[in-house]
Amino acid sequence: MSQVSPGEQGRKRRDLTGRHIVITGASSGIGRAAALSVADKGGVVFLLARRADELAAVVTEIVDAGGQAYGYPCDVTDSDSVDAAVGAILDQHGHVDMLVNNAGRSIRRAIHRSTDRLHDFERTMAVNYFGALRMTLALLPQMRERGFGHIVNISSAGVQMATPRFAAYLASKAALDKFTEVASVETLADGVTFTTIHMPLVRTPMIAPSGDQGPSESPEWAAGTIVRALTERPKRIDVPLGTLAEYGGIITPKLRDRILHRYYRALPDSPAAKGESAEITEVSVPSNPKTPSAARKTTGTALRRAARWVPGTHW
Repeated sequence: MSQVSPGEQGRKRRDLTGRHIVITGASSGIGRAAALSVADKGGVVFLLARRADELAAVVTEIVDAGGQAYGYPCDVTDSDSVDAAVGAILDQHGHVDMLVNNAGRSIRRAIHRSTDRLHDFERTMAVNYFGALRMTLALLPQMRERGFGHIVNISSAGVQMATPRFAAYLASKAALDKFTEVASVETLADGVTFTTIHMPLVRTPMIAPSGDQGPSESPEWAAGTIVRALTERPKRIDVPLGTLAEYGGIITPKLRDRILHRYYRALPDSPAAKGESAEITEVSVPSNPKTPSAARKTTGTALRRAARWVPGTHW
């Protein structure tokens, strides 16, 4: 009988070929990019989103490229909708190996403008926290029964930084972070693991109403990070700025507060937060971005590798 080397075992464990992977919020933005990337790696992707037409378009795009994808219209804020979608997936495909809780809602508004808007906090919790919980609790029993499962929760680097004007959004993500910490301890012997990604700002339609908030990453970059979470399965993936801010809050909390307060004063509320304009649905992305030189690519690769040694970047 042939023996399998540890290296081959590790590669097989990281291989997504044939894995059944559910991605929520998959009709656009990060979810769409992640679905395309996961399918390209050989995964069987189950796409969930509210917009059935856009969902069908992504499924068609994946299938036309030779991948395997299935769309299930679903509203993660509705228990009946989640139960119907999960039930259909399990009935038609037998099991789910992995779940990416990506569906989200973001609100950028100062607290003094939110004193009569409790619904802002309720809406973000409904999607970002309770929606992710509905999906996790619906799929956890069959994962435990099979002795394998991995759940990726998309959080925010803002949770580490306590970014001003995002109190509603970050509170919902922080709740999900703490649930994940507890769940990962309880399910360790069941073979079910979790990864929390503290995602930086990503150029998607969700951030458009907030206006210019500084440097941001592309949906394709975010998708690559999700694929890494699914294949390597670390406990968390952070960006160095978030890690620095988190440690700063422990070591010099007053200094961090002063820095963030200056940031808060420097950037005003967006027109949408003031109620001065309708919500924007498009994100402007340069049509012809500059192709980085070979030297820049080499430097970038070296910096990314070095960043992994920063505690919390990828562990």
